[in-house]
Amino acid sequence: MKKSLFIISGMILFACSISSFAQTDSSKYKIANKFKVEGDGFWDLLAADAATGRIFISHGNIVQVMDEKTGKVVGTITGLNGVHGIAIASDVNEGFITSGRDSSVTVFDLKTLAAVKKLNVTGKNPDAITYEPVTQKVFAFNGRSSNVTVIDAKTNTVAGTIALDGKPECSVADGKGNVYLNIEDKNEVCIIDATTFKVTKTWSIAPGEGPSGIAIDAANNIIFSVCDNKLMVISDAIAGKVITTVPIGDGPDGASFDPSLKRAYSSNGEGTLTVVQEENNTKFSVLENVKTQKGARTIAIDEKTHHLFLPAAVYGLPPAPTKDRPKPRPQVKPGTFVILDIAPVK
Repeated sequence: MKKSLFIISGMILFACSISSFAQTDSSKYKIANKFKVEGDGFWDLLAADAATGRIFISHGNIVQVMDEKTGKVVGTITGLNGVHGIAIASDVNEGFITSGRDSSVTVFDLKTLAAVKKLNVTGKNPDAITYEPVTQKVFAFNGRSSNVTVIDAKTNTVAGTIALDGKPECSVADGKGNVYLNIEDKNEVCIIDATTFKVTKTWSIAPGEGPSGIAIDAANNIIFSVCDNKLMVISDAIAGKVITTVPIGDGPDGASFDPSLKRAYSSNGEGTLTVVQEENNTKFSVLENVKTQKGARTIAIDEKTHHLFLPAAVYGLPPAPTKDRPKPRPQVKPGTFVILDIAPVK
């Protein structure tokens, strides 16, 4: 997903300390664990499989599979090329991984973690990816070609292509046959019918700008879009209109929703996690901003345990600019990549 200049500049020479993670006595969340994970590559999206208690972590050219209770890496999926997103399809015992550099989706077995098939997408730079369980279709969103590659999860074949009117960002399925998608450069949310492969509705989420992470309260048909201008825009998914907005931290790139607690979350690259309480269908309030770690901008939730998982690392100075790389990114400091395990305070 997005790699904002704010996140990069804010992380240069940033050093974590124990005090950085201190929570106040009134905090409803705490950093329960800080799991160290080997490897110094960049990361993007991650996925939680509540059925197995495993977290699937994008990490450069691999996906690491971590046991969420122990923090132990129990497997690694290789043969990838610039990982962005992971979708879990438990009912067909498969997972799907987007690789942006070679515009492919790798299918893997959820039990053995072995690669099953590699598919070329019908666009460029697949990023976010979502599994829609009613139709058993996978939707890979191609950021540089503004379209969607649809994959049949039963046959692992490309089933179609959907054109979009702008750059796709994160997406989420409602479990009813629809996929909701943020259109970053148009400041919109659109609905894709997973059966017909048609965009059935689009609406503006102004005043939100540059939406990235998206989450859904499927029971109440409410969409949460986190935006670059430090707003979470909350929409009525049926009417296709904005209900309200609430403030969030800077540099968001991920969102999640806990259906039991009725809380939406925004992971912000500045080093905070905004927790939004859904009080009813029209009233929402910021519960708190939990201190996390700079760069912890993406998120996954285990809806059974209510734990949230955010990757982060410490960065050093960027290398000297070159003609081919006039704005080089800083490198991850060796041995600093972690997964933050954030839990509600009981």
